[in-house]
Amino acid sequence: MTRDQMLAHLRSADAVAREAAAHGHHPFGCVLVGPDDRVLMRQGNLDTVRHAETELVRRAAAAYEPEFLWQCTLVSTGEPCAMCAGTMYWANIGRLVYGYEETDLLALTGDHEENPTMNLASRTVFASGQKTIEVFGPFPEIADELLAPHRDFWKR
Repeated sequence: MTRDQMLAHLRSADAVAREAAAHGHHPFGCVLVGPDDRVLMRQGNLDTVRHAETELVRRAAAAYEPEFLWQCTLVSTGEPCAMCAGTMYWANIGRLVYGYEETDLLALTGDHEENPTMNLASRTVFASGQKTIEVFGPFPEIADELLAPHRDFWKR
């Protein structure tokens, strides 16, 4: 996947995040991209426990074989939390692309009770495992665009 393709998929994930926010959910979104660069699934956040990435990865694990998922890429607006990174690891998705770091989100949300952000990078979660998952991100050139839906959402 080229950098331009990654940016295009990040913007697709952002559209999903904005749609989730329009329905009252937390503004997170992700897409699963197949080895042919086609979007296979989309998912927005549902609540504090049912994160976009975890929900999408569970659906993907039910729909596809692990060998196929290893060739796929999870593209997420923000860096997945420890729960989401762990779910991705167990489902055997081989690549992650994310737009902004979890620490950027923490700066906006503070200690909001619906988003008790952990200071645990997805790369650290993956490095604790036995398989090498490729990680691309953050993308500073669009981080502000991807964080925009969060600016007002967490002030409610």
